[in-house]
Amino acid sequence: MSFKIRNVYYLIAGILAILFAFTHAWNGQSIVLPTLEVNAIPIGAQTEFKYVWHIITAENLIFGIAFIFMSFQKGQSKTRLAAWVITTILVFRLVVILGITVLFDVSALKDTLIDSVAIVIYVVLIIKGITMKRKQTE
Repeated sequence: MSFKIRNVYYLIAGILAILFAFTHAWNGQSIVLPTLEVNAIPIGAQTEFKYVWHIITAENLIFGIAFIFMSFQKGQSKTRLAAWVITTILVFRLVVILGITVLFDVSALKDTLIDSVAIVIYVVLIIKGITMKRKQTE
């Protein structure tokens, strides 16, 4: 059984997603989540915030693994629907991040720049992978 990369864009997107999962978890554990314990936030709210944080980490990890497997898949037409679904989730994630930020603290919009750029690059890579010519992926 040989592993031939059939979609380099999916491979890069998968590696990035796994990197995003680790950096998201690390940032949460080292910076964001410890602040919950310092402030007077009820334990129920702390728990909810922590699991919501880790849901994003888990999604990124699953997306990464999926794209790495999809990058080796012969017949890329079989993977396009999954790629479009993940792309849709990522676009809506960006809309929620930006929308909530604008709604509650427009001055914090600049703090979303790195995440926004990362998601846009990630989505562009996925779309490039989706739209690769059939001959290149077979």
